[in-house]
Amino acid sequence: MNSQNVQIKPHTPSIGAWLQKEREEISILLRCIPATAVSLFVVSVICMNLLANKTLIQTEWLALDGGILISWLSFMCMDIITKRFGPSASNKIAVLAAAINLLTSFVFYIASIIPSNADDYTALNGILGGTWFILLGSTIAFLASAAINNFLNWTIGRAFQNNPDGKLAFAARTYISTLVGQFFDNLIFAVIVFMIFAPVFWDGFSWTLLQCVTCALTGAGAELLMEVIFSPFGYKIAKEWKERGVGQQYLDYIEEGR
Repeated sequence: MNSQNVQIKPHTPSIGAWLQKEREEISILLRCIPATAVSLFVVSVICMNLLANKTLIQTEWLALDGGILISWLSFMCMDIITKRFGPSASNKIAVLAAAINLLTSFVFYIASIIPSNADDYTALNGILGGTWFILLGSTIAFLASAAINNFLNWTIGRAFQNNPDGKLAFAARTYISTLVGQFFDNLIFAVIVFMIFAPVFWDGFSWTLLQCVTCALTGAGAELLMEVIFSPFGYKIAKEWKERGVGQQYLDYIEEGR
């Protein structure tokens, strides 16, 4: 047999093996990330979805929804997790938070449609029940912006090779990634909810493209300001995690798998 005609096919892991590896990686990751960080992240995502139901400001050129009051916390948590564990880990936690938010929204919806003989709960049921296209827009926008934020954060951090753990490196990676990520989060959400679905289901109520863009820019600026205010705490937490060796088991697991 001519050895030159023999082709060795690269080994491709099965879907089952891949899923098993993903479950193992996520299990280790959740054991390694401090519970407080994950809890704050999940709660902020749930609150962001609820607050997005309310428009705070609407003028001819500007519109803002209530989600901007808390979304900065979600991004700060992602920045801290990305700094220590990498963008893939942060993306996985973002998907987990989105899944928990969907489950919470489902429970809220069930509670809103259960009849009650007590006082009138119309207003509360409206809040708990939410609006399906707001949940859809919020979920899509959050997952897309999370991926953008985490990728940018990690990429910018790798550029600071001389002092990757310094304050300047942390500020650059968090400020830039937050500004860009928040812009796309606000823009995607506003376009999906207030330009595509709202005119159909809210009796013609809608935002213009200009309002969506200015909402995205203004919201990103406001959330960046919050990030600047609280980033010293984020930097301190990220530094303490590294000094204490938080998550070393996960980092070793990822290194062994390469």
